[in-house]
Amino acid sequence: MSYEINPPAETRSKFLTNILFGSRWLQVPLYLGLIFAQLVYVVHFMVELEHLVLGTFTLSEEKIMLIVLGLIDVVMISNLLIMVIVGGYETFVSRLQLDGHPDEPEWLSHVNANVLKVKLGTAIIGISSIHLLKSFINAANLDEKVLLWQTVIHMAFIVSAVSIAYIDKLMPHHPSEPN
Repeated sequence: MSYEINPPAETRSKFLTNILFGSRWLQVPLYLGLIFAQLVYVVHFMVELEHLVLGTFTLSEEKIMLIVLGLIDVVMISNLLIMVIVGGYETFVSRLQLDGHPDEPEWLSHVNANVLKVKLGTAIIGISSIHLLKSFINAANLDEKVLLWQTVIHMAFIVSAVSIAYIDKLMPHHPSEPN
C-alpha cells in the first residue's frame, strides 16, 4: 500500500491560486492609511480656512488669492485620494456593491486600471497647475530656476498623461468598456 505524501498537483495549484488571489486583501491597510491621510488634509484645510477668515480685512489680495489657491489644491488632492481609495479598492480588491446607491460616483461603474491611470494623470495635472499658478503669483519671491523647473515638471506631467491616454486609446477594449 502506497501513501501519497504530496498532495496532487491540482490541489497545490488551487491552494497557490487562493493565496495569490487572497493577497489582494493586503492592500486594505494601504487604503485605510490613505483615508487617514485625507483626514489630515481636512484638518489642514480647516486651518487654512481659519487663516483666510481671520485675515479677511488684513490680508492683501495676493495673499488671499494664494490661500484660496491652497484651499483648492487641498480639495483637488482630496479628490485624487478618493479616486485612488475608491477606484483602487474597486479595481484591485473587491467590488463595493453600490449598484443603485444615489451617491455612487458616475465614473465608478466603468473604472478599470487604465481608466484610473488616465483620471489620476489628469488630476495630477490639475494639482500641478494650481501649484504653478501659486508660484507665478508669488514669482517675485522665487528664483527664476525654480519657476523654470516647475514649468518643465508640469509639462512632463502633461506629456505623461497624454501618452497614457493615447496608449489606452490604442489598446483593444471590451465592447462594454468606454474608449
